[in-house]
Amino acid sequence: MTVMETTGTRTDTCAGPTQQQNRRPDGDDHYTISEVVAFTGLTAHTLRWYERIGLMPHIDRSHTGQRRYTNRDLDWLDLVGKLRLTGMPVADMVRYAELVREGDHTYGERFELLQTTREDVLARIDELRGTLAVLDRKISFYADAGRALASERSR
Repeated sequence: MTVMETTGTRTDTCAGPTQQQNRRPDGDDHYTISEVVAFTGLTAHTLRWYERIGLMPHIDRSHTGQRRYTNRDLDWLDLVGKLRLTGMPVADMVRYAELVREGDHTYGERFELLQTTREDVLARIDELRGTLAVLDRKISFYADAGRALASERSR
């Protein structure tokens, strides 16, 4: 069972539509770690670390022992990337992964974890909007000052 599968009729889908470019059809979707590095921009070390800490499910191996990732794993990594961008702590991401693997009865706890993260993101957006307003005022000031200086020099 992958981290994306649950026990009920509904599936915990990831971050929505992902970049499907160069992806293989389900069933033929066996990617090496090098291919996943190229798809995601993550390092092989990071992918192995995600697996080691439980952020990634057990990854199937080829007969030679090489990791074989699937489209579902790529979808999961896309969600993990989005969660990283929110500033969610790694421990919370690992907890979320554990909850997904535990099944549908954890929907409530998953909801709370994501809702808390959403509130944190909204607070950061508000803070960044204030910061952007300060930058806009400074840029406007310097643009006006630059025009005034240029005008004085041209006299």
